[in-house]
Amino acid sequence: MALLVATCALAPEAVAVTVARDPSVATVKAEATQKAAPMPAPQLPKLTAAQIAERNAQVRGGLAAWRAVQTIQISGLLDAGGRNNARLPYTLQMKRPHYQRVAVEFQGQKAVQVYDGQNGWKLRPFLNRNDVEPLSEEERQRVVHQSDVDGPLIDYAVKGSTLELDGTEMVEGRANYRLKLTTQDGYARRIWVDGKTFLESKIEGSPRRFDGKMRRVESYLRDYRKVNGVLFPFVSETWVEGARQTRRMTVDKVVLNPPLEDRLFSKPAAPAGQTAALAVAAQALRGTSAAASSSAHAPASAAPSQ
Repeated sequence: MALLVATCALAPEAVAVTVARDPSVATVKAEATQKAAPMPAPQLPKLTAAQIAERNAQVRGGLAAWRAVQTIQISGLLDAGGRNNARLPYTLQMKRPHYQRVAVEFQGQKAVQVYDGQNGWKLRPFLNRNDVEPLSEEERQRVVHQSDVDGPLIDYAVKGSTLELDGTEMVEGRANYRLKLTTQDGYARRIWVDGKTFLESKIEGSPRRFDGKMRRVESYLRDYRKVNGVLFPFVSETWVEGARQTRRMTVDKVVLNPPLEDRLFSKPAAPAGQTAALAVAAQALRGTSAAASSSAHAPASAAPSQ
């Protein structure tokens, strides 16, 4: 499978896209606003972080199968939030090493976020912003850390990351290993791996600014399915500290190794004109809370920066 976590600020609040799950994992709804203190898991077999990552790679299809995946296209629906909680079609496209493009549609209009491996841009008509804007440094770093085609655990050492066992914890009623992964540039996050299936059940996202504060972000990964021999999560639910609602993303279709030219990830052109649908969308969606918005898979994660 691939844990593909992608992030963008396309919807009026946020849309965090993540993908993941194991059929045997109960789909307990993530707690929305407040969370109880983590509960240590019962005794699990003593394994090192490297052994856990190795088993994770095996059950997800194997290193060779994942290394053969050069591009991915994922499409599905994500929650916009708010009282009506509209479900918006999205398409996430990724290409090694770190190209990423996310598009979210609403009433014929399209919000887009792209990253070409160095620079990124966004077009967010849902927020009544009709000009193409560069990603902030915070947004760019978020994309950099969530744009691995195969997820953070596959070939983590080759990518220059370090991995350590950080304890055990119950996640949605199941015993998990808690890992701490630190990238080459010092970015650290925790990943929870199910003690029986060895699939990721939860991943810590990049903190998001919400209500003037940086908030914790966690994505629950569910419903893993096999696509051409590798396991993919087809449901994710993202929780942002302080937000009233979680954000759910579902996957309808995954295509491996579609032809994706580099120019697809270059700066998008601004649309010639915007229709009244944008004003309606902006007003209807502006009243939403603020949580996680996406494009992904993902990859990944939460409330949009303004």
